[in-house]
Amino acid sequence: MQFIILILLRVIEFYSYILLAYVILTWIPNLYDTALGKMIVSLVRPVIAPFRRLNLQFFGLDWTVFVIWMLLNVLSRILVRMMFFF
Repeated sequence: MQFIILILLRVIEFYSYILLAYVILTWIPNLYDTALGKMIVSLVRPVIAPFRRLNLQFFGLDWTVFVIWMLLNVLSRILVRMMFFF
């Protein structure tokens, strides 16, 4: 069970880095057209789409990615606690 939790923690960590790359893509719009940019967008958009309905835009900034980061952080903390439980 601990092995599965460790794998899930690594996946969450890797996806956090992909979200960071997506944020960088939003600052430099020309990067969307590259092959790497298209791959990152295709990995992130299905997760971001349900959160976009919540309209998390305040003060001219989109907080959707930040909310997803916080949820991933909570999920990883839960998994770490589960690892110590088993």
